[in-house]
Amino acid sequence: MGFGQRLRRENVRMVGKLAIVAGGMFAFGYALVPLYRAICEVTGINVLARSELEVPGGAKGGAQVKLPANTQVDTSRTITVEFDANARGLWEFAPAQRSMQVHPGELHTVMYEFQNTQNRRMAAQAIPSYAPQQAAPYFNKLECFCFNQYTLDAGEKKHWPVAFVIDPKISKDVKTITLSYTFFEVGGKTPAAPTAGATQLSAEPRS
Repeated sequence: MGFGQRLRRENVRMVGKLAIVAGGMFAFGYALVPLYRAICEVTGINVLARSELEVPGGAKGGAQVKLPANTQVDTSRTITVEFDANARGLWEFAPAQRSMQVHPGELHTVMYEFQNTQNRRMAAQAIPSYAPQQAAPYFNKLECFCFNQYTLDAGEKKHWPVAFVIDPKISKDVKTITLSYTFFEVGGKTPAAPTAGATQLSAEPRS
């Protein structure tokens, strides 16, 4: 057998080996897809393994992800949340709305408006209270102006959000919660927490 024939045989053998390796790599990569989905299904690492990708019109493989429903929201119950505002001083303080209907576990936001109507700069802070008192541990505020003190110039107006979630563990006997704030000037005598339900709004809500 000549040198050229041996070289051709070795080349053919090498090409065959490479073809087998490539085929094995393709089969391994193809087998990884169901294996990956099975691992994600068991461990819960990737929600896409448990949800369906959807786009408008029902086509799959698009941009919108259909996620599992939030089981923390208790849609079987509705609680009325009332908003009350009191000001100790010559300024205006009021919620944008007097009440709203919420489901326990849902995130909601209400806006409050404050204006310093005095002719001087002032620092102020708000004290919250709740009625009934038993609702306080279940009324979770994620964002609230009552967390900080604020300084406003004469005539300055501010709008502040209160983002809150009512814990679904709250007693089913609670149908209505009143969130009441008293806004007072920092540096003066700190007022007692307001008695919610027995106070009046210091100003009409803005539309």
